[in-house]
Amino acid sequence: MRVSVSIALGTLLVAPAAQAADLTVNVEIPRINAAEYHRPYVAIWIEDAGQKSVADLAVWYQQTEGKEGHGTKWLPDLRQWWRKSGRNLKVPVDGITAPTRPVGKHALKLDQKHPSLAKLPAGKYTLVVEAAREVGGRELLKIPFEWKGKSPSTGKAQGKDELGLVTLSAKP
Repeated sequence: MRVSVSIALGTLLVAPAAQAADLTVNVEIPRINAAEYHRPYVAIWIEDAGQKSVADLAVWYQQTEGKEGHGTKWLPDLRQWWRKSGRNLKVPVDGITAPTRPVGKHALKLDQKHPSLAKLPAGKYTLVVEAAREVGGRELLKIPFEWKGKSPSTGKAQGKDELGLVTLSAKP
């Protein structure tokens, strides 16, 4: 597996409003021309100021048994997520884990009642999106944002290899 890690910090835009009540994350999985293509595994989570994982939002992986075994075997390839949260998580988890996604744009919309966000106190956080692909590479993007602040937050980060454009919107 070729390993290429790029980190892009997103932009943070702030405008006046009330408390954030929902979070929308859009993730683009780009088309890659390769002789042997496999859908990427993707983990989306939130880190606090100390870079500690505080909420898992989504983990997309192969959930069926294949000729090479079950897809959980390769979850450690999502190295950052695995070290911070994955190895302590018993998958599958309702509302968080799902099958791998095809090439295209995928939206993740969560309100403050979602189990991952319900106990998240107001403050400044970082959204982290990591993708790893068999016979491919690995990429990590980060977008800082404020949750339940006085203002809504938006941000974006552009991937180079395994991820396309990732956008975030936290609205009151």
